[in-house]
Amino acid sequence: MDKGIIDPWGSKEIKVDERLIRKFGLNKFKESEIPCNHYLFKRKIIVAHRDFGIIKEAIANKKTFIQITGIASSGPLHLGHKVDIDAYLLFRSLGAKSFFVVSDIDAYVSRPDSKIPSLQVAKDNAVNIISHLLAFGIPREEIYVQSKKEQRYYEFAFEVSKKITENTFKAIYGHMNLGKLSANLLQYSDILHFQLKEYFGPTPTITGIGVEQDPHARACRDLARRLPYDLKLPSFFYFLHQSGLQEGSKMSASLPDTAIFLDDSPNEVRRKINKAFSGGRDSIELHRKLGGIPEKDKAYEILFYHHPDDEFVKSIYNKYKSGEMLTGELKKICIDFLTTFLTEHQEKVKKNRAIAKEIVFGK
Repeated sequence: MDKGIIDPWGSKEIKVDERLIRKFGLNKFKESEIPCNHYLFKRKIIVAHRDFGIIKEAIANKKTFIQITGIASSGPLHLGHKVDIDAYLLFRSLGAKSFFVVSDIDAYVSRPDSKIPSLQVAKDNAVNIISHLLAFGIPREEIYVQSKKEQRYYEFAFEVSKKITENTFKAIYGHMNLGKLSANLLQYSDILHFQLKEYFGPTPTITGIGVEQDPHARACRDLARRLPYDLKLPSFFYFLHQSGLQEGSKMSASLPDTAIFLDDSPNEVRRKINKAFSGGRDSIELHRKLGGIPEKDKAYEILFYHHPDDEFVKSIYNKYKSGEMLTGELKKICIDFLTTFLTEHQEKVKKNRAIAKEIVFGK
């Protein structure tokens, strides 16, 4: 396997371009491969794939396929995570047998003690995350936490450990870290274990990830070949990550001012958007003359990634690009949109906390 050129755990913004897609050996989605008219495809937020053909065939012929998605419980959810959730809901609507893992063990063993000092902290974070997942409409029976999985799952993780060597791990990730190695074994198990005979047997699977997670995907596909279970190679689709609120950053839970969290209050939303990097010009006169740069504007990017109305997003782009709309007006539209969405969403979250606690800790 080729050495990974980007850090799957990093917080630096990744610029996805044709060169990077070719470097990783990914396939761009052709028009004929797109399974539906969803905004993630129309806005080219989902950009590439590995072996999507088998999934497209399963969708077209109403055959069984499995979707596995996960989020580590290393901190609160932010808008960047919402793209993962929207993609999950998309493939669920296309007929996937869907499972959403909240990775509490992964979060504990792969993060420093200064961030996650105990498994209990990771579990408490998991309760909050699952409350949000339920609020988005994901059924409780599709959600699991690693620490509550059955014995066969952990047996399989040890089987996986015999099929990856220290040199292979270093070749993929560029280093050897025992905590992250342990976390990866569980990530591979999350994606592959549903193909065991105790679950569905060999079945096509699909997982959505950011391009920077491709080292995990390549390793997972290689392990599927090595394991003695006739597993089908897992398929992956790749989406663009929403960038952070400051230029050059990813939206990251470890850097709070780069992110709009799903728990943020209206005052926090207003403060962060007003401070966010803008694509406006240095003066109103220049902005009216030259127009803004929506491609660089973080308020516009939030609308692009999350506003459901395609025509509205397009009109905002054109007005800002032409100079008709000023930065302050764009920021206000973004603040109003987020405030309405988050206020309604947070009410649903509160109603689901008791169920989330049962999923993590049992009754």
